[in-house]
Amino acid sequence: MDSSSRTPDAVWAGLENGASKGTATKEVVRPGRTAHNMSSSSLRRKSELQLINKVQCGLLKNILTNLQEVFLGTKLALLFPAIPLAIAAHHYNFGREWVFALSLLALTPLAERVSFITEQIACYTGPTVGGLLNATCGNATELIIAILALSQNKVALVKYSLLGSILSNLLLVLGTSLFCGGLANLNKEQKYDRKQADVNCFLLLLGLLCHILPLLFNYGVKSVQAVSYSTLILSRVSSIVMLVAYFAYLVFQLWTHRQFFEAQEDSDDDAETTEEVPVIGFWSGFGWLVGMTAVIALLSEYVVATIEAASVSWGVSVSFISIILLPIVGNAAEHAGAVIFAFKNKLDISLGVALGSATQISMFLVPLCVIVAWIMGIEMDLNFNTIETGCLALSIIVTAFTLQDGTSHYMKGLVLLLCYVVMGACFIVLRTPPSQPNIMNVANASTNDQIF
Repeated sequence: MDSSSRTPDAVWAGLENGASKGTATKEVVRPGRTAHNMSSSSLRRKSELQLINKVQCGLLKNILTNLQEVFLGTKLALLFPAIPLAIAAHHYNFGREWVFALSLLALTPLAERVSFITEQIACYTGPTVGGLLNATCGNATELIIAILALSQNKVALVKYSLLGSILSNLLLVLGTSLFCGGLANLNKEQKYDRKQADVNCFLLLLGLLCHILPLLFNYGVKSVQAVSYSTLILSRVSSIVMLVAYFAYLVFQLWTHRQFFEAQEDSDDDAETTEEVPVIGFWSGFGWLVGMTAVIALLSEYVVATIEAASVSWGVSVSFISIILLPIVGNAAEHAGAVIFAFKNKLDISLGVALGSATQISMFLVPLCVIVAWIMGIEMDLNFNTIETGCLALSIIVTAFTLQDGTSHYMKGLVLLLCYVVMGACFIVLRTPPSQPNIMNVANASTNDQIF
C-alpha cells in the first residue's frame, strides 16, 4: 500500500509505532539518496531499543526513543557533553579561549545530527522536498555563524569563514578522500562519474568570476570612492546572478537531471538501503530541527564573540582560525564520511560531498550574505582581496584539472593536500586586524600589521 494514498493521521500513527518498536516496515520507500545523506549515515550507529520497548506508556516510549536515536545514534555522541560545558564556561566567565574551543567541539555533532534529522523528514516529504531541505540546511552552521558575524559588522570574519569552507572542501576533504582511497585501493582502478563534477566545477568557475571582477576594480579605477561604490554595486548584482544560477542548479539537481546526483549504492546493500525506516516522527523531527538550530545559533554566537580572544591567547591569526581551523572542526563529521566512502572505493559519494558543499557555499551562502548585509545596511562586497581570491582561484583550477579524466589515484590527493598545507602556512603568517569593517579592501596596510 502506497503511503501517499493513506490519510496523514494513518501515516503518522504507523510511522510513530514503527519507530517506537524499532521494527522494519515496507510501507515507506527510501527516496534517492544524495552524497550528503550517504556521507552522514556513515557515522551513525544502530540504537539498541530493547529496554525502551519494555516501557508500557506509549508517550514515554516515544520520548525515550527520540532521545536515544538523536543523542546515541551517532559515533560522535561523546562530543555532546561539550554543549553544556560551553554554556557553563560562558556563564561562569571561564577563559574566552575555552568558550571558543568548547563551542567548536559542540558544533561538530550538531552539524551531523541536523543532516540526520533532515533525512528523517525527507522520508515523509519525498526526495524533492528532502533535497531542498538538504540544500538549505546542509551548511546551516556556516550560515548561522555568517549572519551572527554580520549582525556585529564583522564582515572580514564572514568572508574568511566562507572562503575557508570552500578551500577546505576542495583541497582538504577531496584531497584526503583521493589520497586515502588511492592507498586503500592500490590494486583497483578508481573511477567516478564526471557529470556531477563537471556541473559543480562550472558553477565554481562562475562564482570565481564574480569574485575576480570586483577585485579588478581596485586596479582599473583610480578614485577610491568610485572603486568602493562600483565594487559594492557590482557585488550585489553578481550576488543576484549567483543566486539565480544556484536555484537553476537546484532544478537541475532535483528535477531534470536527478540521476546525476543520486548516490549509487552497491547491489549487496540493496536489502538494507532500498527501504527507509524512519526512527522518529515527522513533527518530532521538525521539533528537533528547530531546537538544534537554536543551539547551533547559541554556540555560533559564542564562536563569533570569542574568536579574537582565542586568536590572541593561542598566538595565531584570526585569518588562520577562520579559514583553516573553523571549517575543519565545524564540518568534521561530513568530512569523515567522505573519507570513509573513499576507503570503500565509492568516489562518487566523496566527490558529491566535497564539490556539493563547495558549490553550495560559493553560489548560495556567499551571495546570500551579501544580500542579507545589504538589507541590514552593511557594505559587504565580493572583493576578498588579492591573496584570498588568488587562493580561491588556484584551488578551483587545480581541482578542475584533477577531476578532468574521471579516474583517480593517491598522487592526485597528495597534491591537493599539499596545496592546502601551503595555503594554511600562508594564513598562519598573514595577520590582518579583524576589527576593521572593510579590512578586505585595505591594500596598503603596513608590513608590521600584516605579517606575524
